[in-house]
Amino acid sequence: MITNIKDIERKILSLETEMGDLRQGYLIINRRYSKALTALKELTAHAAEAAKRAANGAIKAAAAAKNASTAATEAAAFLVVVAADAAADAAASAAESAIESAASAAAASAAAARAVAEQAEESSLNASAEAAEATKIATEAAAEAVRMSTLANEAARSARSKS
Repeated sequence: MITNIKDIERKILSLETEMGDLRQGYLIINRRYSKALTALKELTAHAAEAAKRAANGAIKAAAAAKNASTAATEAAAFLVVVAADAAADAAASAAESAIESAASAAAASAAAARAVAEQAEESSLNASAEAAEATKIATEAAAEAVRMSTLANEAARSARSKS
């Protein structure tokens, strides 16, 4: 009977040690998970911010394209071919900038969506939705910039044909 009790005590001690090791392993994994989750939240927030900034850039580029288009139209009305061409070039550059901003917003939105796929938390979902909305705004601004660039080129073409 004494041998059995010693064997039982040894087994209990072994189980206690194993349980302590498992607990320690869990704590390490939990700490790492918490750090990863924090990093993921920050990534999502940064991606949403990048998308918003890209959308703002696209909006500004679209406004620049509109101004350049207006300048090209006015220059064409006065038959100033060089000014109309310069304004058309500026509108084209602004449209290109708007397209790049829209692409940046889309990339940031994709990063946010990826983060949400990894960890569906409310803050990540909100940031991803904001990034998607910013991408939509940037894309609309880019389309407007392209329309303005086209108008500026038509005005410059018109000025060249009249001179």
